[in-house]
Amino acid sequence: MDFHPTEEQTEAVDLAARIFRDLATHERLAGAGTGSDAELWKALTTAGLIAAVEDIGLLGLVLVLEEQGRTTAQVPYAATCVYGLLPVAAHGSPEQRARLLPALGTGEAVATGAFPHRGRITASPDGRLTGTAPVVPWLREATHVLVPDADRALWLVRTDAPGVVTRPVETTAPWSAGRLTLTDTPAERLGDPGSPPAPGTGSAPDTHPAPDTTAYEATLAAARTAFAGLQAGVCAGSLARAVEYTSTREQFGRPLSTNQGVMLRAADAHMDTEAIRVTAYEAAWRIDAGLPAREHALTAAWWASEAGKRVVHAGQHLHGGMGADLDHPVHRHFLWGRQLDAYLGCGSELLAELGAVLATVTPATERDDT
Repeated sequence: MDFHPTEEQTEAVDLAARIFRDLATHERLAGAGTGSDAELWKALTTAGLIAAVEDIGLLGLVLVLEEQGRTTAQVPYAATCVYGLLPVAAHGSPEQRARLLPALGTGEAVATGAFPHRGRITASPDGRLTGTAPVVPWLREATHVLVPDADRALWLVRTDAPGVVTRPVETTAPWSAGRLTLTDTPAERLGDPGSPPAPGTGSAPDTHPAPDTTAYEATLAAARTAFAGLQAGVCAGSLARAVEYTSTREQFGRPLSTNQGVMLRAADAHMDTEAIRVTAYEAAWRIDAGLPAREHALTAAWWASEAGKRVVHAGQHLHGGMGADLDHPVHRHFLWGRQLDAYLGCGSELLAELGAVLATVTPATERDDT
């Protein structure tokens, strides 16, 4: 495997870092409340950073999301890419790709997803959905929602469609979330029935799961990997703030960073951050390469959950009393880290799912992973 970014990925990351650094300032973020920053979103779409994901792949997206996480930039970038652009490009019909990808790429359409599957939404034979998703991130900004039904088929629902009711929900992080209620709502099924399974979902080569189930698993694996990349950035940003603070704050005539306890806590946080990063990179690389990656995505998500909350707690703790100030920039990293800890499955849920996958997957010696 090769985690070195391509020239296109490097250019996208450098451009994204510059935009996030210039526009995702503490003052602007504080003024955004729980909504997205319209000016920042326009800057990202004008720069082509959403449409570029088709070319830079999931690994490129993970690298860009790291930069977003460093600043906790308030835009639905991850959601639009993993629940809109990527699944439509991979699993949509030719007509759906031609109609939806341009709008998603320019930011005219904003996507989110009612993930993971909880069996709360059912589909009728004529393609009408009924049910409720209690918390959907960025729902208040979205034009389209990717919804798995009870059979894990994927459906695209417009938020302005008949029978759609959205209500604001406040979450730990300011993700403009909402409660989605569908009542006999018309929806379009993603893709062509009978299309072949997509690679990278962790299915053994000799099995042939239903195409829609495979599309769901592929989308969930990509989402878990992408949000793990976002968590890596959140943790890196929190740790960078802690390092800066403890290097300049003095106690008893010397910087706090010279105390052994501070150094050990920061070192542990650094190792946890690197573990999140490398497992996210591996899962993304495998998915881009078309290799089975379900267990790798679960591993990345587990590290993002378990290690992520340790890092953001450490970042806040290393700020001492300042870390308890709700207006301090490090507190945003704490809120995002805790939200990402639980999103798409908390640590114990992910570990149980990973154990079940490992118990049933074909032994590695019988799989073609090369």
